[in-house]
Amino acid sequence: MPNIRVQELRKEKQWIDAFSLMSQLRTELNVEEYLKLLKKMTSEGYQLFALYEENQMKSLIGLTIRTNFYNKSHAYIYDFVSDQTERSKGYGQQLLLYIHQWAKEQGVEYMALESGIQRTEAHRFYEEKMEYDKWCYSFRKKLD
Repeated sequence: MPNIRVQELRKEKQWIDAFSLMSQLRTELNVEEYLKLLKKMTSEGYQLFALYEENQMKSLIGLTIRTNFYNKSHAYIYDFVSDQTERSKGYGQQLLLYIHQWAKEQGVEYMALESGIQRTEAHRFYEEKMEYDKWCYSFRKKLD
């Protein structure tokens, strides 16, 4: 049986180790900008977790716990990625199930996330495997 564990990444060395995996999702980031943003994000409550198998990082998830009128107490997933060479092996599902349990222990009522329109395989994963509901559109505008 493989040795699988989930760990919160809190130290800069762990963040640097996670960059190669995060950069598969956030392709526009270089390591300097990633670290600068991550330091600010963690000061605002962002938490980054990794799933390891035999000390190899296979999947990452970054989230915050928030409260609002429509999701009540919820964990909002900003970043979720499994290594592109390891996809469809269950690592993402294992990590997300771990986070579901962790969030319940934090008193969270809902999980929430956004996914790019083009990511149809991810959408199938969320809806069919993980039983997430697609219930709104998300919009943004760049301010000049």
